[in-house]
Amino acid sequence: MNTFKNKKNQKLPEISTASLPDIVFMLLFFFMVATVMREDTLMIENRLPYADQVERLENKNLVMSIYAGKPSSRYIYVGDEAKIQLNDKFASLQEIKSFILSERAGKRDAEIPFLITALKVDKDTKMGLVGDIKKELRAVNALKINYTTRNGDVANNSQ
Repeated sequence: MNTFKNKKNQKLPEISTASLPDIVFMLLFFFMVATVMREDTLMIENRLPYADQVERLENKNLVMSIYAGKPSSRYIYVGDEAKIQLNDKFASLQEIKSFILSERAGKRDAEIPFLITALKVDKDTKMGLVGDIKKELRAVNALKINYTTRNGDVANNSQ
């Protein structure tokens, strides 16, 4: 004959935590791959000009960025003249040489000939400042220069 067992006295089985480390490492790996690291905090206005013949750079870790433009509204205390930004601080023209040399020092010797200086200049910035930046770059033999632009019609630059 069948007998019925009383299930009231039985405990629930414990939850297995054997797969918990796998789940944690899978989440860690996902966030490491999906997270984008911030490059620089822009302290200037940076409305890039339009260009119709644009090429994308292949290797971004060989690019040194120099920003130029008027300070943004949060940094109006430094004046309203166009400024140079290197990494996360305002800089003078004389600091460009040391910036380029320190960036080169952080790279391997085989990468140094392939370093590119990207000028990210606001479209309202005077060309005199750009010419001064280029003169400082020539002094440290940083001759590979890239002008960063947006893809679009050149007629939009006058707006």
